[in-house]
Amino acid sequence: MSPPDAPAGPVLRAEWPPVPTPAGEFQLVPVRPERDLPALTRWMNDPVVAAFWELAGDESVTARHLAPQLADGSHSTPCLGVLSDEPMSYWELYRADLDPLARHYPARPYDMGVHLLIGEGRHRGRGTGTVLLRAVAGLVLDHVPLCTRVVAEPDVRNAPSVSAFLSAGFRLSAEIELPEKRAALMVRDRTHRTRP
Repeated sequence: MSPPDAPAGPVLRAEWPPVPTPAGEFQLVPVRPERDLPALTRWMNDPVVAAFWELAGDESVTARHLAPQLADGSHSTPCLGVLSDEPMSYWELYRADLDPLARHYPARPYDMGVHLLIGEGRHRGRGTGTVLLRAVAGLVLDHVPLCTRVVAEPDVRNAPSVSAFLSAGFRLSAEIELPEKRAALMVRDRTHRTRP
């Protein structure tokens, strides 16, 4: 667990610059509900996404999910992933050591967590998730200097997600029981980092 005086607040205090990837130029852009709610709601209602995110419904469902992350003092930042100028994915970057997740694994101060979904189906199953996970882990490690590792906890049943994390340089640390799922705890250490 992190020290009690560890600051919370948004992970992205300003937009990080775009990075080149084999799939095209990629950038994380903090979510603005007035701009992004329709696309995020459409993605949450895609059956492939809904099976694991369980946020299908109208815009009010998506807005309720975003609200705590957008509140002052949140330890999580919701972002759009923009690939070659196209919004195509949704990301949550969060302080894992300040999250309820920290009760389920040996958290270290400034562990950063990541959730993602590929919203546009044409980008699934083509290796794009692996490329973007590698890029986002690199961005986190570049812009959060106190972070020594990036963690994630996809559902163990989500084989494509687990495979993408493994291919992006994460290792399977353990399987853990969370209140809502059995998760694969994926870890990418700073020392094992390679450029995208």
